Amino acid sequence: MPAEKTGRQQVKRAVRTRGDRTETRTAMAKALRSVESGDVAEAETAVREALSIMDRAVQKGILHKNNVNRRKSRIAARLNKLKAASA
Repeated sequence: MPAEKTGRQQVKRAVRTRGDRTETRTAMAKALRSVESGDVAEAETAVREALSIMDRAVQKGILHKNNVNRRKSRIAARLNKLKAASA
């Protein structure tokens, strides 16, 4: 395949996935901030939303499955730690 065509395709793909990547990063950061804040109810909803968005990113091929599984595990561990501390 000619290099010029490959370059054009890469640009198209980058534009198409930019919004999804941004949404994923924002959701992860929001979940971490809410867990750090200490509000269990807010943290649960933010984490649930972030997990859903991360799963969608895997389906679209934006992030690797193992990378997302590791991040989900870490966020869930922090949430469980917060729940245990507040109980």
